[in-house]
Amino acid sequence: MKTPIALALGLMLAATGAWAQDTRPIQMIVPYPPGGNTDLMARALQAELTQALGQTVVVVNRGGAAGTIGDAAIARATPDGSTIGMSPNNPLTAQPHLQNLSYSMDSFRFLCLVYDNPQVLVAGRGAPFRDLAGMIAHARTGREALVYGSPGQGSTQHILMAALLKAAGVDGLHVPFTGAGPMATAALGGQIQVFVESPSIPTNTGLPMLAVFGRERMEALPQVPTVAELGHPIEGSSAGGLVGPAGMPDAAAAAIERACATAVASPGFRQAAERLNAVPRYLPGAAFRDRFAAESEMNRTVLKELGLAQ
Repeated sequence: MKTPIALALGLMLAATGAWAQDTRPIQMIVPYPPGGNTDLMARALQAELTQALGQTVVVVNRGGAAGTIGDAAIARATPDGSTIGMSPNNPLTAQPHLQNLSYSMDSFRFLCLVYDNPQVLVAGRGAPFRDLAGMIAHARTGREALVYGSPGQGSTQHILMAALLKAAGVDGLHVPFTGAGPMATAALGGQIQVFVESPSIPTNTGLPMLAVFGRERMEALPQVPTVAELGHPIEGSSAGGLVGPAGMPDAAAAAIERACATAVASPGFRQAAERLNAVPRYLPGAAFRDRFAAESEMNRTVLKELGLAQ
């Protein structure tokens, strides 16, 4: 005769279906090539998530088209919990407003936010200003007096810079690059005067940071004021987390959400994030979706004002 605990466990397994008894590896799709920030964060989480789930998690890179190829693959995967993805914000909150895609926010089951890395305003070498007030004053000297870069048209960094200039009532000349590396090289060469990026870029190049696009100062950068402190309450970050295809079983989603909370809190993941100048931050699925949905609406407005939205 089964004990009440054994009976309850059997009923739970029957209710959750095959996923609860499945020992196949879980694929974690990363929508960028190996070596980038999203890939590195996914691999830092991989071992901890495997341990927390008791089930092997394998990273699969599917890069291209600003992250949208990989995110489309996540959206069309069989929704049985065997395929998830580590997606940053831009492919979900900006790209759907820039191009016709096969997915939308509703195509995904949001599982957990993993990291949320505030962006910083960085001055290029030889820039004719030393702080945010000086940058705005310089921009007022002429329509294209301020030359700023971004790692791509419609990128998170481009949107933040455009929102800041709009709030300050000034304009500038936008120079898009293929990525953060070439942009940082141009800033070191004095070809652009300012840009927005993750703190790792100015940390590695020695370029001065003028402000943080965060609600509060970063613990690692206590001397750098926030944009809000300087009169412009604009927040923005390179954030990412685990998503799956819409229609995932609730039991599978809940199990991954719980394991994700354990993995993000682990010393191994936090140490890896610190090396990448990233900020670990856990949010459960519903709060994660709400955060990206709010950012998507902000991006829709900003991109429309920039003339970039569809």
